[in-house]
Amino acid sequence: MITTSGLTKVYQSRGREVTALDGVDLHVREGEVFGVIGQSGAGKSSLIRCVNLLERPTTGTVSVGGVDLTALAGRGRRASRELREARSRIGMVFQHFNLLSSRTVRGNVELPLEILGVSGRERSRKALELLDLVGLADKAKAYPAQLSGGQKQRVGIARALAGDPKVLLSDEATSALDPETTRSVLQLLRDLNQQLGLTVLLITHEMDVVKSVCDSAALMKKGRVVESGTVAELLATPGSELAAELFPVSGAATGPDRTVVDVTFHGDAATRPVVSQLARTYNIDISILGAAMDTVAGRQIGRMRIELPGRYEDNVVPVGFLREQGLQVDVVDADAEVEADTDAVRDTETAALVKDGAK
Repeated sequence: MITTSGLTKVYQSRGREVTALDGVDLHVREGEVFGVIGQSGAGKSSLIRCVNLLERPTTGTVSVGGVDLTALAGRGRRASRELREARSRIGMVFQHFNLLSSRTVRGNVELPLEILGVSGRERSRKALELLDLVGLADKAKAYPAQLSGGQKQRVGIARALAGDPKVLLSDEATSALDPETTRSVLQLLRDLNQQLGLTVLLITHEMDVVKSVCDSAALMKKGRVVESGTVAELLATPGSELAAELFPVSGAATGPDRTVVDVTFHGDAATRPVVSQLARTYNIDISILGAAMDTVAGRQIGRMRIELPGRYEDNVVPVGFLREQGLQVDVVDADAEVEADTDAVRDTETAALVKDGAK
């Protein structure tokens, strides 16, 4: 549904060039919620503004729904008629709501319909329908100053849906909200995704947002996408930075000749007593150094850091047992792993790391 290829954006600032996007390739499938996460300055906002060509890319292409938007942009600063029509099928939700204080809630939702030339009666009907969809039917005659932050954002979402878009872009839509309101707005976005078949591309710096609603995600650093894929794939990828940040676990070996591994649980394995089975089967003492568990896209996911007695070569069989249970196992002690036998070094961790390096 959304594809960027070789996307770059270079700004001129005080006589020097600043590269905000550096060859970004991204693919968002139809009907999914895709999160782009990264710290301030990573290029997230530039990316989402280039997707609907509010910012013109320096080089590269952007396609939405099979339409190459960059080809419609033309050379002038003013958007072409074809580009404006394409944009009308893309909704945008902003961080700071961008509501007009002089208009009522209904008036704000009607604004894009006015621009599209929709008749007054139809505008009113559509606005009230959308306000009901976002749970604000009773606030139609209120003004933005009379609303809470969460209510303002719901108005912003209703306004973004006015043109019946197939794609919804969310630019840090929850960063100005408290945690409880954030959860309700995220649930609304997920509900709209499912009810209307919307493809949602959201940018955020909050890992909880990715956990709550995203089917897929990408991690951006310094204008580049360094990791992307479904959340399940990323959690199953050895050495994934995004997986480690989604479920951070810590803890160092308590002494010499100990093996520390990170175990990722997902699906049915998250509810099985795998660690206790391992201890009973091999009669070994296992120390739990850290653990984190949560629900991601409706699935229970967890990571645990455990310590096994002995060096890595002494624990090849127990580690193999964990993998046989459908768990992802990452060896934390790299020195011990290097000293392991040849077959162990060739397992999925090394293969995946080599594949990542080839990209």
